[in-house]
Amino acid sequence: MTEPAVPTPFRLAYVPGVTPSKWVRIWGERHPDIRLELVVTTAADAPTLLRDGLADAGLVRLPIDRGGLSVIALYEETPVVVVPKDHVVTAADEVSTADLEGEIVLHPLDDALAWEALPGTPAAQRPATTADAIELVAAGIGVLVLPQSLARLHHRKDLTYRTVTDAPESPVALAWPQDATTDLVEEFVGIVRGRSVNSSRGRDAQEPAPKRTASQKAAAKQAARAKAGKVPTPRNAKGGKRGRR
Repeated sequence: MTEPAVPTPFRLAYVPGVTPSKWVRIWGERHPDIRLELVVTTAADAPTLLRDGLADAGLVRLPIDRGGLSVIALYEETPVVVVPKDHVVTAADEVSTADLEGEIVLHPLDDALAWEALPGTPAAQRPATTADAIELVAAGIGVLVLPQSLARLHHRKDLTYRTVTDAPESPVALAWPQDATTDLVEEFVGIVRGRSVNSSRGRDAQEPAPKRTASQKAAAKQAARAKAGKVPTPRNAKGGKRGRR
């Protein structure tokens, strides 16, 4: 006996710090028969991974090279500065880039923020990764400005962070190959945009409503007349015409 074919999984790439768990849960509720595979990638590699067909869609950080990709912006992340817990900036709930003057501000090669001009004093050498920069902050060598989700991802007990009010925000977007906009991609786009399962673009909503039987139509018509107060009074009822004796 031939075994039933297993549906092709939907592959979703995502970059560090982005948390797709809410959308993955909704996907599982709506499409339990189609497995969703998560593909971890770096912010720099995400566009190439999508163009090479190694994922059906991806949660990426902007800006990216949009060549061959469809992109919709989702939200923007708040920038924060990561510092040792005894650092002077922890006295305030939030700081500005001007408050970082005189500080060594680390600028890793995988920096997720699009700076026009980096605040503070640059380090003699750029760390290779955000994780390396966090280690340098813990060693007291400098401070690091990055999206809040990355600060949480690299949390350490000896470090903390504060919002930086005028640093660049980090936009997060959903991207997918322009020439591979499948029904499953459309389904996931609907999920991240908050469309309900009964949305006009949902698969279930495209099925026509079943036709009513004649008796159902008559019952509905009678109910509508009763609601409108138009139910006819029986001829032999009190106040109506009397029949012949």
